[in-house]
Amino acid sequence: MMDAMLTPAPLQPVLPVLENLDYLGIGVFAVSGALVAAHKRQTLVTFVFFAVATGIGGGTLRDLLIGAPVFWVHQNWVLLICIAASLIVWFAPLRIWGGAGLVWFDAVGLAAYATYGSAKALAYGAAYLPAFGMGVLTACAGGIIRDLLAGEPSILLRPELYVTAAAVSAGIMVLLSVVGAPAPLAGAIAAAGGFALRGLAISRGWSLPSYSR
Repeated sequence: MMDAMLTPAPLQPVLPVLENLDYLGIGVFAVSGALVAAHKRQTLVTFVFFAVATGIGGGTLRDLLIGAPVFWVHQNWVLLICIAASLIVWFAPLRIWGGAGLVWFDAVGLAAYATYGSAKALAYGAAYLPAFGMGVLTACAGGIIRDLLAGEPSILLRPELYVTAAAVSAGIMVLLSVVGAPAPLAGAIAAAGGFALRGLAISRGWSLPSYSR
């Protein structure tokens, strides 16, 4: 009885307006991956590799776990977005992105991808808590892969509000779905909420307390 109440109806289509968040997340994360390659003065091949790995990493894990066709395998546009992002970063002077360009691009992608990840998991019949987890995974896995490839400390090991911001977007999306809010409105509010928290964390240095015992 309780499980039935907590499990949404399976295989509902993801609305095109929410798919726009997917495009945004892919593009922005791809740019953030290419920016890491730029800061490390890598070759164009490495730019493309970082952009692809960062752009599709989280979504690939999500689709495998929810039993969906892996979103980039049967279409060209996803890889084309990642390649285009790497070329834009390659040809644009690094100074135009600003010192904080990477973290702000990452913040946009984080909120968009967390929101879409939860929405897609719900559409494929995931229960609400797993759908929340899929949103967080979708948003964070690409950045984790990027940091590992670059030899940087993982975002998971930093006290700043990163995973928490993804959780806010994913949680709002799931909660608004529970109460029956229209999907476009739920998606907009969820993405804005996660981005706002991440933006405040970046600008004001907010972080979670570390273990001290």
